[in-house]
Amino acid sequence: MTGTVVFDLDGTLADTSGDLVAAANACFEARGLGALLDPVADALIAFHGGRAMLRAGYGRIGSDTLLPPAAEDEDYPRLLDHYGRNIAVHTRLYPGVAAALDRLQDDGFRLAVCTNKPEALARTLLAELGIAGVFHALIGADTLPVRKPDPRPYRAAVEAAGGQVGQSFLLGDTETDRRTGHAAGVRVALVSFGPEGEAIARLAPDALIGHYDELHGLAHRWLRSSGSGDAGHGLAL
Repeated sequence: MTGTVVFDLDGTLADTSGDLVAAANACFEARGLGALLDPVADALIAFHGGRAMLRAGYGRIGSDTLLPPAAEDEDYPRLLDHYGRNIAVHTRLYPGVAAALDRLQDDGFRLAVCTNKPEALARTLLAELGIAGVFHALIGADTLPVRKPDPRPYRAAVEAAGGQVGQSFLLGDTETDRRTGHAAGVRVALVSFGPEGEAIARLAPDALIGHYDELHGLAHRWLRSSGSGDAGHGLAL
């Protein structure tokens, strides 16, 4: 059976930090706090999620500024709403992504996304970026009752794509992805062009990817593909 490559989304397929930080700053500005996060310096925080950005911002306000106890719970849905309406203003695919996905699909690999971004937002973003059609499955943060690093979303992504977990691997960019792969019993490659750069090697992944040009060869080595086959058609996510 043809192997399956499972991708994280934020920080792996696309740099989404600018739009995520803008959504958090919109919440801070609505409270009269100004833009508390920097889209470049705080990119890594953005990839830890909306609530992490809100907490980071709150931590930077002066002690004379009081926030309501429920500020985070109030601002989180506002953050998601703003982000959903401005999801691809600054977001860009990493270099070589589209060509790499097409090449894998042409060679018969099944492709899936397993992300901790809410499913509806993930589907919208993939469509906006023009790559939704190559993926056979998508599992988001709220598709199942659990999320990464629990292995069940990963397994569900592989199975929904028509693959087998034993003939799959995960490409990601964070410790969460590394832990997910370990829990699922599969190999993990991490990208070294995200916010952490080469420092991501500290997680000791099974491989590091410095550019998407390297992914095709890695997929063939790890999944022992025949190099040919019919990949079918991706879902219109």
